[in-house]
Amino acid sequence: MPFWDLQRQLGIDVDRWLLRQSTTQPYGAAGACHAFEREWVECGHGLGQTRARRECQPEYEDFMECMHRTKLAQRMKKILEQRDKMIKEGKYTLPEYHRGEKDTRP
Repeated sequence: MPFWDLQRQLGIDVDRWLLRQSTTQPYGAAGACHAFEREWVECGHGLGQTRARRECQPEYEDFMECMHRTKLAQRMKKILEQRDKMIKEGKYTLPEYHRGEKDTRP
């Protein structure tokens, strides 16, 4: 914490403006990927673009996965493909609540 916080005195916050997850969120809670973005920015701070791309690649990949969920989508696709394959082979049947039938309860 700096002794004299110029940004706060002037009423501006450049850090929050530059970062996606640091902007003001509803109900004052931090963004979902705020921690990953902060780690990525802190890792690359002061390194320069070329060196930061090489050394901060894991942090960047974690941040992008949190933002876009691409690995999660690929994993879910494989799980659903395996389920469909097992259904065709007759090794698995869907539970009653997943069959799409009308509920018989009142």
